[in-house]
Amino acid sequence: MLDKILRKKPSVLDGSLAERVTELKKRQIPAHVAIIMDGNGRWAKQRNLPRVAGHHEGMKTVRKITRMANELGIQALTLYAFSTENWKRPKMEIDFLMKLPGEFLSTYLPELIEQNVKVEMIGNFDKLPGHTKTAIQKAMEATKDNDGMVLNFAMNYGSRLEIAETVKEIVTLVQEGSLAITDINETLIGSHLMTAHLPEPDLLIRTSGEVRLSNFMLWQLAYAEFSFLDVLWPDFDEVCLLNSIEEFQMRNRRFGNVEGEGNV
Repeated sequence: MLDKILRKKPSVLDGSLAERVTELKKRQIPAHVAIIMDGNGRWAKQRNLPRVAGHHEGMKTVRKITRMANELGIQALTLYAFSTENWKRPKMEIDFLMKLPGEFLSTYLPELIEQNVKVEMIGNFDKLPGHTKTAIQKAMEATKDNDGMVLNFAMNYGSRLEIAETVKEIVTLVQEGSLAITDINETLIGSHLMTAHLPEPDLLIRTSGEVRLSNFMLWQLAYAEFSFLDVLWPDFDEVCLLNSIEEFQMRNRRFGNVEGEGNV
């Protein structure tokens, strides 16, 4: 246990941010935050840059937000990096996006290890390019023994596909006789999803001003609080994250209960 404590770097936040984090941690911090990282292309267009420049700038934001989430004590941070629908984009852009995991992880993996962050991925891994798979596998292997925050990349991920595959798995078990139809319930379905080992997201953040889920964690987000921000992902910073956490803490989460009873 001592070696894991030693791997945790001291806070590198400046005074004002550190004070605000301390105050926020006195109240409930969401266990799992999911983010739809949107607006890279528009950020680049506003600056007369190619779209890939926005994706590269967005990669720097991933580092900042990962560090801040870890400082806050968030247990899991899931980032929607590439959807099953994103294959429709121009080949040049797709090729660049598929190189980003390797660049990000090769640059920041030592820091992730030092911060006791565990890298994971949800999505269809097999259909990713070889170099992308290699980079992700290397990071997951290097951080597999870390027991701090889970940095979970949703790559080649689509929630409807995930749910369909879950249904197939459960039907197969029923056909094999190892599961009865009466055994099927919400808990069972959740246990077959890609995020079964993680707490369900408490907070979803989407940047860029769009107000939709875009086929992202449709089952898991059933009781999440939503925060839709009119900020492009490359401009999303630590203060934006803290603002979203603060707003989350002010909401009354009743989970179907009467106000003042049960979970709030």
